[in-house]
Amino acid sequence: MDMRSGKLIRHFDRRRFLQRMAYCAIAGSSSGYIAVTLAQTGSPVYGILGETAPEIEANFWIDRNGESTTFRMEQAKDRWLFVKCFQSWCPGCHEHGLPTLKKVADAFDGDDRVVLIAIQTVFEGFDVNTGDKVRETQLQYDLPITMGHDAGDPNGDHRPITMRRYRTGGTPWMILVNPEGQVIYNHFQIDGDKLIAYIRSELA
Repeated sequence: MDMRSGKLIRHFDRRRFLQRMAYCAIAGSSSGYIAVTLAQTGSPVYGILGETAPEIEANFWIDRNGESTTFRMEQAKDRWLFVKCFQSWCPGCHEHGLPTLKKVADAFDGDDRVVLIAIQTVFEGFDVNTGDKVRETQLQYDLPITMGHDAGDPNGDHRPITMRRYRTGGTPWMILVNPEGQVIYNHFQIDGDKLIAYIRSELA
């Protein structure tokens, strides 16, 4: 029975059920369950849970050594992809987002089945969250991953293209994409240990 409408649910959506279970497994709290439930009831929420992950574009990318590189979604084809959106001045990014990214990056460093990237999605503080802060953040947290800068537009919509395509709720914002290219998690927070355990269980 659908408790919201009083109507009988006539079929079982296995894909949606598995997405929900994955979401709950790595959320670290009931907030993940609440978010995914709202997403599936049609209430206005952030994120694109269950959708095919769009291309991620940036003004520039750097590799783990700070050298210029590129990134395309095809590089993550048939792999797990974890994306961390941040801004240099974001307190939550430094409090939990970037430390969690560091933990996950170290756990899968050298594992070709898992791709991790971080992208500075600037929608405020344009004079502070500048391109040079990408390498600065990479060095500060010793992140062995590809990182990018999505500058946004201080004179227009403000929201950078990544924010619009993925309907992110700001920063920090975490996205997990499965090997089939579907977004199975997107939220402000994530439990790093549970995320590591979940991906490892899927790879086993």
